Amino acid sequence: MKKYAVASTLILATLSAAPAFANNVDWFVGGGIGYQNDSIKQEGIFNNHSKNTESATYQLRAGAIINDHHRVTGTYSYFDDKYTSGVTGLENKQTQNMFLASYDYLIPVHQNINLFAGVSAGFADNKIETGLLGMKADSTDFVWGGQVGAQYNIDNNWSTDLTYRVLDQDYDKLSNKVDYTQQVVWSLDYKF
Repeated sequence: MKKYAVASTLILATLSAAPAFANNVDWFVGGGIGYQNDSIKQEGIFNNHSKNTESATYQLRAGAIINDHHRVTGTYSYFDDKYTSGVTGLENKQTQNMFLASYDYLIPVHQNINLFAGVSAGFADNKIETGLLGMKADSTDFVWGGQVGAQYNIDNNWSTDLTYRVLDQDYDKLSNKVDYTQQVVWSLDYKF
């Protein structure tokens, strides 16, 4: 429950403080593609296993850059992968839809290059289909974490990011627990 309170406080503080320093706001939309790795722990009657699912992630995002240093972003991402269950030996399929709100602080290091670090919180809808009798378990759970990366401003309207993000997850169904998610994503944004 503490995670919900901390994340809610961070998001509300960011959103409520934004108008106070919003002299210069650049709105943007964009998309990205990258690599995602989810750590899945499996608990069986006689043994426990850990698996990693890894595949491409696809993202759509929109947000605002405030006074050239503060960025608030809403992101939707999609991910799916298949893995062999260490408990049953059958193939499982994981599908994930994630909705995140993020805050990044942009640090200029060159004329067109910013480094950034920030926090993210939101929800992940995970569905795992087991090879055992085709059982499915779907759950929408809270996720939270942080990200670091670099942004290159191509011109006044276009920019590109390379981001590394780690998120803690709470999915725990059908003896499968999604422990955490790692992402490396390249994105392209249009500012207007």
